[in-house]
Amino acid sequence: MNQETLKQRTKKFALKIIELVERLPKTVTGRAIANQLVRCGTSVGANYRAACRGRTRAEFVAKLGIVVEEADETAFWLELIIEAAILPKEDILPLLSEANELAAIFVSSRKTASGNNSSIGNQKSSKGLVVRSSIANRQSSMDLIEG
Repeated sequence: MNQETLKQRTKKFALKIIELVERLPKTVTGRAIANQLVRCGTSVGANYRAACRGRTRAEFVAKLGIVVEEADETAFWLELIIEAAILPKEDILPLLSEANELAAIFVSSRKTASGNNSSIGNQKSSKGLVVRSSIANRQSSMDLIEG
């Protein structure tokens, strides 16, 4: 999938999020979710466009990280709408699926752009040690293992 196609896809996603937000009830809960959802759901496309204008690979990768976070947050709010039965599940599932697909696309793009292993998985250090980062466990420190 090329850059222009992804720009169009994320814009279409933003427009569908806006349509959904307009349908949310004008209750305290509905307004709270609407505010959060419209921010993160439209931010996916805006931040992807910003990533495409990145001046360096590092800037591109960092901005893609924001895109992933925003897509994941969008999925969270959509899940809440479903689980709280605020709107019919069948109306939300296509958007939830798209949010998850976009997150997966951008995770993959970020891994590719960062060289597949800059912060995820195992790396050899200059001293021949294997550096294993534990993203799954959200550990902030890195374990050094002789390799």
